[in-house]
Amino acid sequence: MPRFPAPRPAMEHGPAKIIAMCNQKGGVGKTTSTINLGAALAEYGRKVLLVDFDPQGALSVGLGVNPMELDRTVYNLLMERGVTIEDILLKTITPGMDLLPSNIDLSAAEVQLVTEVARESALARSLKPALGEYDYVIIDCQPSLGLLTVNALTAAHSVIVPLECEFFALRGVALLTETIEKVRERLNPELELDGILATMYDARTVHSREVLARVVQAFGEQVFHTVIGRTVRFPETTVAGEPITSYASSSVGAAAYRQLAREVLARCPVA
Repeated sequence: MPRFPAPRPAMEHGPAKIIAMCNQKGGVGKTTSTINLGAALAEYGRKVLLVDFDPQGALSVGLGVNPMELDRTVYNLLMERGVTIEDILLKTITPGMDLLPSNIDLSAAEVQLVTEVARESALARSLKPALGEYDYVIIDCQPSLGLLTVNALTAAHSVIVPLECEFFALRGVALLTETIEKVRERLNPELELDGILATMYDARTVHSREVLARVVQAFGEQVFHTVIGRTVRFPETTVAGEPITSYASSSVGAAAYRQLAREVLARCPVA
């Protein structure tokens, strides 16, 4: 496996590269990967903005925020004139990493956006003012291919697809790549697939090894070299409300996400 060197510190920040963390299947490690990739990039001196774009608010919860106590969320940013990113931005415990939180209110946006002009680019318009201040914006998408996910893909420069190492997870990837292709053709010609990220890998099982081999066979160079293994540490970090890079800094999981951050910096540098 290639070694990805530790990056040089960033002398200045922006304009940000926007990455959509996307898979219409739930439970594949999207939120875990958004939090921990973001935290590892911040450790390497990059300014990172995480966007919780799932009405379930899992990203917010995973960073210690109670979504039910929020007065304003991404929903207000999308749907209300005059609401700015500063109005809803939260600092996380990780220096250099900020959060745009979400809660169940966002589910209403899917319905309300239908009647809007240029409804697919509402998120892109909302994020634009902040892009100069960050190096990476990572959007945690909901597990569906509805209008919210299309908004995330329209706003993004690229997509990372976390893929659980089990056979049923493989079946949905064709549908997702088709959606990415449609968005590229019709809405966002710049959109690229950064890569498939194998998650929940268990090297002890033949099943995990076979699925990983099939993913590499199907997608070749588009599969990240970094593989995220199963560990009990990830559920623990959710309860603790912080990234694994600070909660269990010397763990195997933290090392994997630091390596992923180095690979992302090598593969997907900021323009």
